[in-house]
Amino acid sequence: MAEAFLSGFALGLSLILAIGAQNAFVLRQGLKGQHVFFVVITCALSDAILIALGVSGFAALAEAIEGMVTPLRYAAAIFLLGYGVLSFRSAWVGGHSLGAADGGAQSLSKAIGICLALTWLNPHVYLDTVLLLGSVSLSYAPISWVFGAGAMTASFVFFFSLGYGAAALRPIFAKPAAWRIFEALVGVVMVWLAIMLIYVA
Repeated sequence: MAEAFLSGFALGLSLILAIGAQNAFVLRQGLKGQHVFFVVITCALSDAILIALGVSGFAALAEAIEGMVTPLRYAAAIFLLGYGVLSFRSAWVGGHSLGAADGGAQSLSKAIGICLALTWLNPHVYLDTVLLLGSVSLSYAPISWVFGAGAMTASFVFFFSLGYGAAALRPIFAKPAAWRIFEALVGVVMVWLAIMLIYVA
């Protein structure tokens, strides 16, 4: 059982380590110290739901996901482009620092809404959590659920570490220049991901 759990943990962690739209948003919220718990728990629970569906072996769901990939790709691309433009605008306008950002806190509902969109509109999350983790878990039957628990644990560990670990960078982002660079990088990531979703099958 330990092997199944550790394998699920390792694979789950490897799938979410790469910087992406969701991770960039969690990092931003962690830097601002805004609604961090609710954002990271939303990400972790979303992953847990998808992993549970995959490990449960819903073949019909897998077939349905294949039909959803194309419309999800374009919806996600549009959302990411818009988000990227806003990040570039924030970087261009400047005048932001953690102090200024804290003063203009966004609402909890808006933060959760953005988080859910970045999570559930991403077609790769279905391919990674439901299809990939689900198919690998079959090799650990009849204890596939242990593999799934390992992958879920990896999501919770990663998102909580990213969200709350960002506090260590707050002194750096107290400087407006650092915040502008970060916003520009977030914009690059968002636009690059949007382009990849449109042009890469």
